[in-house]
Amino acid sequence: MPERRRLPTRLTDRLPARLTDLRTPADPGFWRSPVRGARFTAVLGVVLLAGLTLLFVTGLLSYAAYNPDLDPVNDKTPGKGWLGFYLFAWPTGPHWLYRLTQGLHVTVGIVLVPVLLAKLWSVVPRLFALPPARSVGHALERLSLLLLVGGALFEFLTGLLNIQLDYLFPGSFYTLHFYGAWVFLAGFVAHVALKLPQALRVLRSGGIPRGGPDTLAAPDPLPATLSRRGAFALVGAGSLLLLVTSAGRSFDGPLRRVALLTPRGGTEQGPGPNAFQVNKTAAAVRIIPADTGERWRLTVRGPAGELRFSRAELLAMEQHSAALPIACVEGWSTSDQLWRGVRLSDLAALAGYPDRPPAVFVESLQRSGSFRRAALRDNQVRDGRSLLALEVNGAPLSPDHGYPARIIVPAAPGVLNTKWVETLTFGEL
Repeated sequence: MPERRRLPTRLTDRLPARLTDLRTPADPGFWRSPVRGARFTAVLGVVLLAGLTLLFVTGLLSYAAYNPDLDPVNDKTPGKGWLGFYLFAWPTGPHWLYRLTQGLHVTVGIVLVPVLLAKLWSVVPRLFALPPARSVGHALERLSLLLLVGGALFEFLTGLLNIQLDYLFPGSFYTLHFYGAWVFLAGFVAHVALKLPQALRVLRSGGIPRGGPDTLAAPDPLPATLSRRGAFALVGAGSLLLLVTSAGRSFDGPLRRVALLTPRGGTEQGPGPNAFQVNKTAAAVRIIPADTGERWRLTVRGPAGELRFSRAELLAMEQHSAALPIACVEGWSTSDQLWRGVRLSDLAALAGYPDRPPAVFVESLQRSGSFRRAALRDNQVRDGRSLLALEVNGAPLSPDHGYPARIIVPAAPGVLNTKWVETLTFGEL
């Protein structure tokens, strides 16, 4: 009788031996880098704790600087509800306040990219660990990790795209970034509460977790090609490179010329009094010479009625000067430029508010695009440095800088310094 062949009893019996040795990401032995470990992850986590906290605080300050509760045109997140609990009247001093807070927000965010990527790489084995939840506490930890990782990646990605002026995402950047920040914060706070005590214990104990083995270290590591100290140096070098090639967009001279990764750095603006950075050019928003020529008039509205002024009439009024920068949400800024024009408080007096100027609603000749209209608070109107500027650095405004007239307000985001002003309406908003 011919010998009967034995049928395989398991699926693995049908596979070649080399395939049965393959490991899945859920198997700790799949991850073999000798760099991973509790101390490596803890150090990166402490750096991110400080950096991300700074990012969140400066991000909230940036949102507050828009005075979103003043008027709907300033607010791109109309459904924020109680998420706007912290909002306050944005001050006008020091005049470089927004330049500092938003410069820090963007620069620190860029510098943290290598740290964030290294941190995610260091804990990626835990994302595949099975079972997904061993207890209620473990389930909460995994949920916080999902919110943290997803929120961080979303915030960094949209922020970096905004810096590069690449609006590839659907909807408004302000809305997406604002709500994404609160989702990230929920995961961040929960994760810190769960993990910070453990991270501090690891750092104090020299990298050895208390009460068990280092579950982040590879059980069967490959031969080392890079030490953990070398890995830290590599992450630091990446952050330093990003700092050098981006931070200069907020400074003049050689530093701006090496800011190759940001749109407002790396190139010189040319000679002349108007040779400093702009966000929108006149051509980009379809402002033509006919719009700003002899027929242009500034309309001022208030209790005194509707008043109209030519540029020559505005120049005949008492002129004031103020040295102020322009700082934009993308993180770039100019140094102080010497602006000259008519105080907003003087225009408010002409409109019928001689004693205590109220808020003002500003409208531009620009017919489309965001922030062609903006609202300024009464404290901004009252500041003697807040001008309807007609000149800069001793010369008339160029078309790209808002000729025939533009708003300039100390410490305000650049988009609230409206260019090509057509109408000012003073009153309670």
